[in-house]
Amino acid sequence: MKHNKILTPYAKNLRKNMTKQEKHLWYDFLRTYRLRFLRQKVIENYVVDFYCSKAKLVIEIDGGQHYTEEAMEYDKKRTEILEGYGLKVIRFTNLDIDNNFEGVCNNIDDIVSKSFHH
Repeated sequence: MKHNKILTPYAKNLRKNMTKQEKHLWYDFLRTYRLRFLRQKVIENYVVDFYCSKAKLVIEIDGGQHYTEEAMEYDKKRTEILEGYGLKVIRFTNLDIDNNFEGVCNNIDDIVSKSFHH
């Protein structure tokens, strides 16, 4: 999988400045998850929030800025490109993380488990 090295410093910066919801998901679930997830991983010309190569899974946490028409179009295109690499892209909103954290974790766990039982 290609990645644009120009984005590496940007990804590092994002890692340092994760949102409250990204931090919650990372520190309280993904960091110690049974499969290794990476934060702010550069794939092609994109920086994805969380990535697990073993499960071929990308997890995105969407804040309010993702709901403009333009952003939705951009996210759709981006998802298509990532899916072109055989990756599954799942999205959660900040509200999902805030209000249903356990449900989000169970959902991720289900998707990871299914990725190994085709």
